[in-house]
Amino acid sequence: MGLISFLGFTLLVAGIAYWSTRGTDENSADGYFLGGRSLTAGVIAGSLLLTNLSTEQIVGLNGQAYTEGLLVMAWETLAAIAMVLTAIFLLPRYLKGGLTTVPQFLARRYDTMTKTIASGLFLSGYVVVLLPIVLYSGAVAFSSMFDLPELLGVSKTASLWICVWSIGIIGSIYAVFGGLKAVAVSDSINAIGLLIGGVMIPFFGLAFIGDGSITAGISILMEANPEKFTSMGDNSASVPFSTIFTGMILVQMFYWGTNQAIIQRALGAKNLVEGQKGLILASVFKILGPLILVVPGIVAYHIFQGALDNPDEAYPRLVAKVLPASMVGFFAAVLFGAILSSFNSALNSSVTLFGVDIYKEYINKEASERQIVKAGKTFGIILAILAMFIAPAIANAPDGLFGYLQKINGCYTIPIFTIIIVGYTTKFVPAIAAKIAVFLGAVLYSISVLGIEPYMRAKALADAEVSGITNAASLKAIEAAAYPHFLHVMAILFTANVIIMLIIGKLKPRTEEYVQVYTEQVDITPWKYVNQFGIAVSVIVIGIYVYFA
Repeated sequence: MGLISFLGFTLLVAGIAYWSTRGTDENSADGYFLGGRSLTAGVIAGSLLLTNLSTEQIVGLNGQAYTEGLLVMAWETLAAIAMVLTAIFLLPRYLKGGLTTVPQFLARRYDTMTKTIASGLFLSGYVVVLLPIVLYSGAVAFSSMFDLPELLGVSKTASLWICVWSIGIIGSIYAVFGGLKAVAVSDSINAIGLLIGGVMIPFFGLAFIGDGSITAGISILMEANPEKFTSMGDNSASVPFSTIFTGMILVQMFYWGTNQAIIQRALGAKNLVEGQKGLILASVFKILGPLILVVPGIVAYHIFQGALDNPDEAYPRLVAKVLPASMVGFFAAVLFGAILSSFNSALNSSVTLFGVDIYKEYINKEASERQIVKAGKTFGIILAILAMFIAPAIANAPDGLFGYLQKINGCYTIPIFTIIIVGYTTKFVPAIAAKIAVFLGAVLYSISVLGIEPYMRAKALADAEVSGITNAASLKAIEAAAYPHFLHVMAILFTANVIIMLIIGKLKPRTEEYVQVYTEQVDITPWKYVNQFGIAVSVIVIGIYVYFA
């Protein structure tokens, strides 16, 4: 019964997405890559939320909450402020320039080579990190949820491969052959299901704790586990409170403001008003994100009394424990939608980056829009296949899925964000400054986090053991103090790169002042209430932190 309801809901979403895209010209660049620049606020908000949510977050972040509690909500609540800043500061500039990809701005502000380097960093990050992680985490979730090894009579490894390729092929069909509008429409439908299904889990969990009463469950949970309900993490936490004011806000601004896989939804807005409304609406729902991505982990900690050896098992074990059997199929379909969304969104963005920034620029300068789209689709198929082969190898990733994703992304997060911010806030910083900043940012971060940090932490633990220190809490504190948190490293490198760029701009400025040209592709009259709603969202986020301090 669960499998039937899963298939039924999934096919329904696919049918609606196909019906909705029949009138869009998928052979034009705008039609295929940006949904004909016709996306409205609701579609943008839904697609943003679903692109962001997937199993690596639902499972991984709840696993961290199981271990550490509410303090990991920083990954969710601070995103709301970043979305507000994007709506007010970045989106008007993007739409004024009629951008299809973020690297297009880099070509206009600096030069073509800078754009190509940025596109290459994005693409390498997608194929090596994001796409394989989404496929792998989704495969693990579904293999366990439906007990596929027993159902199909295969090994766990074979079941994993089957799920990886099934998700990859279906996601590729959406992204490669449907274009952005098919992705965005299906995302919007699934967003409703995910919000309903995702919120059901903590409520069923709380009712389980409170013997049928949700309010009683909340009281019992908070009274029994007060240490799990603090927003302030110490230096040994995965998210120390101090990082909120350094690397965390930079990561959030990059992710929501410059990451092609995310911001492409807003770039497809029919006008600035719809784009800003979509971002603000998504930020409101993002404040509720901890209900889906944090609270279930704390509920699982209470129910299982912290007895799970692998924290990443917390969420699927909780679902199996508290969700009525009749609803498992629907929840699986919603989860499947979240997995597909993250996969096909990143893939669609990769297709866009290749077609517009690489194929048109270097392979066929005279290419028609139809040829660009065709080349992008071919590249997307190749990229998807590579990701499907790489995905199973993620099983051996250090620091777990969520930690691996956040750390490795820093290799391109800060370099690209640096040159975009400097590009928009200055007029004479030259292209050579951007190239140096990207190179230094990527290389120094990689050396720091992948080389120096592991060595320093291992050395500190070894010295502690020699000194006879065996207490787990003490060892954790010693390890944390051995090297700055990777979010602090991001902030340090961001500041250093900005200073370097400004110095180069002073010593060797551009010969001509950069002036952004309005392409008039969409109306860029701002939404008159964007500042008021943006301030309200920010105040709510600050209030949440103060309340749980």
